[in-house]
Amino acid sequence: MAQEKVYPMTQAGKEKLEQELEHLKTVKRKEVVERIKIARGFGDLSENSEYDAAKDEQAFVEGRITTIENMIRNAKIISEAELSNDAVSLGSSVTFVELPDGDEETYTIVGSAEADPFEGKISNDSPIAKSLIGRKVGDEVTVQTPGGEMNVKIIEIK
Repeated sequence: MAQEKVYPMTQAGKEKLEQELEHLKTVKRKEVVERIKIARGFGDLSENSEYDAAKDEQAFVEGRITTIENMIRNAKIISEAELSNDAVSLGSSVTFVELPDGDEETYTIVGSAEADPFEGKISNDSPIAKSLIGRKVGDEVTVQTPGGEMNVKIIEIK
């Protein structure tokens, strides 16, 4: 039997997934079923684009429910007590400057289930996080990104 993937996440991240799951099960599922019922009333299902779209949405919602249930079931909660400000780890907020121009950026390294780059949360599987994990304040690191190499200096770990 294959080993299930473990999803490291914060307690807040797990709660956010639980809220999304509840919304999908109680609200979204009912909306999609209602859309399918309405689309069936339009007649011939073989040429009914509304019906096809509703069935596609139903498949997406059910797939997302399954994915979230799996993530919650295999969640590994990262507690504040496990974190250290000495070295970058999962759950750390890292501030670094790009070398040589000095643009300062701060990211929180989270599990893939919580990643949201627009909120400054990057996956521990991302190239930046992989390069930073285990490093300390003052370290200069070369990060391999899809856009090429990026050199950074870590200035703070929280």
